[in-house]
Amino acid sequence: MGEITDFDALRRAMAENGEQPEGPARNARAEQLLAEAEKLNIPLAVIEALGHQLKVYNYSSEKDKMFVPFARLLRLWDERPEDFDEYETHTLHWVFKWMSSGMLDQPHIPLASIEKWLGEMEHRYRLAGHSERAVRSVEFTVAAHVGDTARAERAFTAWLAADRDRMSDCHACELNGQGWWRAEQGRDAEALELWAPVLEGEFTCAHEPHTVLASSLVPLLRLGRLDEARAHHLRGFRLVRAMESMRSAYADHVEFCALTGNEARGLELLAERPAYFTDTGHPRGRLEFLSVVTLLMDRLIALGLGDRQVPGPADRTWTAHHLAAHARAETLDLAGQFDRRNGTTYVSDRARARMAREPLVERLPLGVRSARPATASATPPAPAAPEPERTDLAALIAEARRLADGLQPNAVEAWAAVARAAEGVELDPRDQAEIVDHRAMDLGPEGAHLFERAAELFAAAGDPGEALAARTRGAFMRALAGDVDGALAAVAGPYDEALALYAEDGTGVRQTASVLMGRARILMRRVQAAEEEGAPETRVLADAEAAVREVLALVGGRAGDDVRLGARAAEARAMLAELAAHAGDLPKAAELFARAAEGFVAAGLPWFAVEYQARLAGLAHHLGDMARTERALRDALDHGGPYLEATGRAQLHLQLAEVLGGTGQAEEAAEQALEAAHWADAAGAGPTLGAWARHLLGGFLLRQGRWAEAAEVLESALPDLSVETHGDGAVVQTQWWLGDCLSELGEHREAAARRLQAAELARQWPEQQDHATLAHLAAESLDQAGLSDEADRAYTRAGELWRSLGDVHGLVRALRARAWLALGAEGGQDEARELMEAAVRECAEALGPDSVDDEARQRLVAELGHTHRQYGDLLARSAAEDAEDETIQAALEDALDQITEAIVVFASLGDAALHSRTGAELAAGWLEADLSRPDRAAARARAVLAAYDAYEADETDETDETTPARRAEAEQMLQVLDD
Repeated sequence: MGEITDFDALRRAMAENGEQPEGPARNARAEQLLAEAEKLNIPLAVIEALGHQLKVYNYSSEKDKMFVPFARLLRLWDERPEDFDEYETHTLHWVFKWMSSGMLDQPHIPLASIEKWLGEMEHRYRLAGHSERAVRSVEFTVAAHVGDTARAERAFTAWLAADRDRMSDCHACELNGQGWWRAEQGRDAEALELWAPVLEGEFTCAHEPHTVLASSLVPLLRLGRLDEARAHHLRGFRLVRAMESMRSAYADHVEFCALTGNEARGLELLAERPAYFTDTGHPRGRLEFLSVVTLLMDRLIALGLGDRQVPGPADRTWTAHHLAAHARAETLDLAGQFDRRNGTTYVSDRARARMAREPLVERLPLGVRSARPATASATPPAPAAPEPERTDLAALIAEARRLADGLQPNAVEAWAAVARAAEGVELDPRDQAEIVDHRAMDLGPEGAHLFERAAELFAAAGDPGEALAARTRGAFMRALAGDVDGALAAVAGPYDEALALYAEDGTGVRQTASVLMGRARILMRRVQAAEEEGAPETRVLADAEAAVREVLALVGGRAGDDVRLGARAAEARAMLAELAAHAGDLPKAAELFARAAEGFVAAGLPWFAVEYQARLAGLAHHLGDMARTERALRDALDHGGPYLEATGRAQLHLQLAEVLGGTGQAEEAAEQALEAAHWADAAGAGPTLGAWARHLLGGFLLRQGRWAEAAEVLESALPDLSVETHGDGAVVQTQWWLGDCLSELGEHREAAARRLQAAELARQWPEQQDHATLAHLAAESLDQAGLSDEADRAYTRAGELWRSLGDVHGLVRALRARAWLALGAEGGQDEARELMEAAVRECAEALGPDSVDDEARQRLVAELGHTHRQYGDLLARSAAEDAEDETIQAALEDALDQITEAIVVFASLGDAALHSRTGAELAAGWLEADLSRPDRAAARARAVLAAYDAYEADETDETDETTPARRAEAEQMLQVLDD
């Protein structure tokens, strides 16, 4: 921050300050610069400094300060208009619009004063010869603010009818206002149609598409266009996050979170901008912000989180309850101030309506990380019947028995409800047996002893077969606890007794099948245990298979409508699939898993199919059958329905995302990764499974060119990704992708930082190709960020790595890039030439006799041609305009020599390098013209046209933009030479 000694220094300082982030620090610097300008005793310097001060005030939270510099500027204009140059004259009239709308935002300024100012603006615009378009636009804003719909519509119509001129707002800002009015009227589709050119990037400005992206959120939600709403939030919030003046747009994003089940993200947004609660320089923006704070707090209270600590004004600790009351009171107080000024209730009515909005979407996954605020279970609950009153015990028992017989997910809970309702009531042994049996199931291995009690009760109830089944279930619990041998010993008796009893018609198929299945399960546990110790013995596998086939032999053809028997058959086939997999017969295992899943679905038990469809997906993927893999995963998600736990759902979505991504279906892969991230967060696995899902989601968005969305997601993933959990490859890839996104978004300094971080990790890898590539990319970003010294060092490092890898192409490109950097440095022309010479030598040496195969040689020849071409361009650029004529002529001659060499090299490659050759030929032609050789220049232009006449191009190829461009340039050259 050097001393301001002249006008040029002041202008440089103002330009530098204009590039600083919006906020009080930039405003304070503008005030200092005005003081410095007044010392120069140059009227225009003061005018420009006042204009700079006004601008930074307008683009900050201190908008109320801009009226003083404007009043001073207007006085200077009225007193000495000749002191204003053309630009400052234009600017003075331009900011009339800021003043008019700015007055509306300050409730202490009377409405009469605003109307008077509007008239003053109209008068001055007329005197200056400007269209009334900007005046009618401001009149519309005034009328819309006070709720005078009729006047607003008249002004709106007049605004659009008036001619555009230099005082009209830019197209982007005009479309923003026009779309906003249609959305206010509930005409959301029309609003979005008006906004489309801004959203698609056709029209942009300093604050667009920022504002339009924010304004579009609720209309998109109301129309059910949820994917677009999500994308606009991720894109738009990234744009407004660092812009202090955009509190109203920021509020739209907080509101979006409150209306889409993303309350946790809404809280994160509040925490990022604590000053927004208290900054008073723009009361209308504060009103809009506090109204959505109220909305968000009310959502938390509705979720049962009223006592949760939340971000708020910095003077104290806040709960959702307290902040809701505070924000509502502040909102209504501010709205009341506006209404008293306006003589209406319109502002208060709008504020109340906004605070009372109901969610438009129950949940809209965003893909970015956030702490889950809801207290409800993360897993969607299975449908459950209401628990009957204690007096309706018989109905309760009947319902529990129905659920148990149908193997429904809520059967255990239903019998627990029976137990609670039956306290103090004497039940018959059968009912007691089923209560105890299901209590044992609920406890798992810890409830093994209860199965013995259930068996006693079943026996007392006259059902010896079910008693044996209960004892078998107890034996299986021993196997689950790790005592497989003990389990086999315990099941031996029930097994023999059940077969004997069944042979004597002493029990039914269902009870016998339960015992046989229990024994088969224990033997399958022995297979698993043997595998953990090494390959299972043939006898172990054979025993298990025999037990499974015994189940199938018993129930085969007998299942009918019996759900339990159908489930036994399906589970038996799944066991055979496991055994086939153990034996290494993966195709057979896949077919058996498919049949098992089909069996469960046919039995009306689709949720049991999920496990086996997931296994089928894994096998199909291993076998390279991507279509079957995809189908199995989709079936698993469909069949799991509301019964899938959040973690399982996340894993299935994640697997499906990877499969779809691997088959080039990036758009749907992104949708699946988005769901995976949501369910991982819901399960509390955000830092592990969720981070991986976000990593993939960011990559899929990147592949679709959705740079801003991808950047938001990848930045969100990075804090949770770790080398220990996810592997260094995932961390490097995420940084790499993020660097690519930031580069596309023009955030080159940040892109360089990400690429350098990735390169540092990749530096540890045995294979250094990725390290070299990342170092080179980081150098490009540093160069684009204007950090030339850092870029040169990075290119030097990349060049060393390319050399160590024997990659001539990478090395040559690094040398060329360094040459261009050197040319831009003071006194760097000689170094630039040396570096280009080095690049030429590296290509020539690599093309030594018999050193490479034909394909590699062709690529190297092309690289040599490009190097000569760039060398020529560099030499031509090095000819300074203020140099001696002889020096300029010599530089251009040298440049022509290099480009001529490039033409020869490209010509040796034939049609494969046609565009490169003609591009060099045209560059040589312009140099010939600069050297006053029009005949030679014309000959080169004709050579280009002849080359394309002889080239058999595909005229139907609409992607070939080069051929017509080259022809047009050659014809232009001939026309210039002829003129």
